[in-house]
Amino acid sequence: MKKEDIEHLIELFEKKDINKIRIKEGEFELELEKFNDTLESPAVAPAPIQAPAPQPINVQVVSEKQAPAPKNTLNSPMVGTFYTSASPGSAPFVKVGQKVRKGEVIGIIEAMKIMNDIEAEYDCQISEILVADGQPVEFGMALFAVEKI
Repeated sequence: MKKEDIEHLIELFEKKDINKIRIKEGEFELELEKFNDTLESPAVAPAPIQAPAPQPINVQVVSEKQAPAPKNTLNSPMVGTFYTSASPGSAPFVKVGQKVRKGEVIGIIEAMKIMNDIEAEYDCQISEILVADGQPVEFGMALFAVEKI
């Protein structure tokens, strides 16, 4: 989307009687929201009529394309909820400092009510766990920082 298109959308948004809009086009996403800071109080006598103050607009441009993960990370192969263990209260699959072999289960991602085992892509040692148990994850999001063995 070009800068001129975005400016045109902002102008149209200011004129319309809507408070929030979100537009997605491929990997580009634009969210506009109006904020009204004035408070009305029925106990106060009406003030003289004045031209309405312009409402601030919050413009947030979001790209779905994430920056490439740093080297030596194990990344999420899907969108879902990440779990460190097979069930609540059970021991986690891996801990910081643990060595894992290629194909070994390192976590679970629940997607559409299906539990998917996440396996190590190569032999490595876990340096850091980057996501919390029960945290939503995106495709390609780094789950673990590792050192290849």
